[in-house]
Amino acid sequence: MNFELNQDQINIRDHLNELLKDVCTPQYAQECDEQQKPPREAFDALAKNGWLGIIGPEEYGGAGGSPLDLAVMLDVLGYHFEELGLWVFRNLTYGCHAIMKHGTQAQKDLIVPKVIKGELSVCFGLTEPDSGSDASALTTKAIQDGDDYIINGRKVYTSGMDISDYCILVTRTKSLEKKQQGITNFFIDTKLPGIEVKKLATLGQRAIGTTEVFYNEVRTPASSILGELDQGWRGADNYLCYERLCLSAARTGAARAAYEFALEHAKTRIQFGKPIGKFQAVSHKLAEMRMMLDIAQTMVYRYAWLVEHGKDTRQDAAVLKLYTSESYKSIADMSLQILGGYGYCMEYPLQRFFRDSRLATIGGGTSEIQKNIIASSLGL
Repeated sequence: MNFELNQDQINIRDHLNELLKDVCTPQYAQECDEQQKPPREAFDALAKNGWLGIIGPEEYGGAGGSPLDLAVMLDVLGYHFEELGLWVFRNLTYGCHAIMKHGTQAQKDLIVPKVIKGELSVCFGLTEPDSGSDASALTTKAIQDGDDYIINGRKVYTSGMDISDYCILVTRTKSLEKKQQGITNFFIDTKLPGIEVKKLATLGQRAIGTTEVFYNEVRTPASSILGELDQGWRGADNYLCYERLCLSAARTGAARAAYEFALEHAKTRIQFGKPIGKFQAVSHKLAEMRMMLDIAQTMVYRYAWLVEHGKDTRQDAAVLKLYTSESYKSIADMSLQILGGYGYCMEYPLQRFFRDSRLATIGGGTSEIQKNIIASSLGL
């Protein structure tokens, strides 16, 4: 395996950094967080410059890039503003990867070109109030009615639903002995009658945030089924593994931003006649953070290589997600500690990293669930 970036990937990193320095400044990210507004201007700038087509097939106007190309891009987006990276990853995972993998030709023709152009957004509806970590125990039902299906149920933590045009909705279409069976994915219009969206107040991730969604007699055509009827869990599991690559890349970029802010503070903050970085208690924190960042980035690149070559497993995705999430949370915490009282003040960005990073070990599969997946691969 060779995890060294090629020249094209170096160009992705450098060109994106130049663009985002102008359209996604630290002040802009802070404003989006404080005002709880999506980074629409930055998202539109990415679309205008062709970045949303990075993994899109060339026949649809995309660049046909690799999973590593995507990881490099999301790392940079996460560095400038994590929530911008998360918005982009949802579109590319659910509006491009999932559709290209399991969609019909009509679905591909309708959705993928518009995702590449930034003309629509896509989200994912899986978690329910009574099925979080036990995700396949979902009860939202889709019952066939002629050429349509009628959907009833309730989802929670459908992030970005309020700014999305379509949602990949995971439903139960049949009750079978194994709960992973009888599940079907639908690609539904978020504006269909009977859909009610409620924004949830959260500790972090406030620019886009998350929602609770109620489905009451929602009618959608059978043509909106994504993949095979009653066999949707395999698809959902695949999307979640791809999501873990994307989340890990974006959050590693965000962790690096937190680290660099703390490092600069440690070099310039004078106490007892010298920069605080000269004290071992501070320097060891920075050394530990640098080690975690290097490991996390290597793991992201490794998993991207595995995905590209068809060698990835659920266990690999779990190891990646577990380490990058825990390291991001630790780096944000140590960075805030280095800033001391300044880190606790809302005018400095460390409080945002601290709040946002706390979701990393919960959303997209808790750290405990990742450990369960890893343990099961050991025959335990």
